Amino acid sequence: MPEVTNELMFELLKRVHHEIGELRQDVTKRELSVMRGHVVATQSDIYGILARQDDRFERIERRLDPRELAEAQRPYEPK
Repeated sequence: MPEVTNELMFELLKRVHHEIGELRQDVTKRELSVMRGHVVATQSDIYGILARQDDRFERIERRLDPRELAEAQRPYEPK
């Protein structure tokens, strides 16, 4: 069994420190990727909701046809 010296312990600690640093960067990249995926999913949900609301609004407008009911209005004149 090799003799345990301060130099050996220092080299082992440097190696462990380096590996932990790489692991931390890897985890951070994965977390960012997951968060990016959630943001994209949320955006697509919002765009889908807005598209449905726009379609509903257009159907309501077609059904009511507000242009036929519009009355001529005088321009605003402050007193």
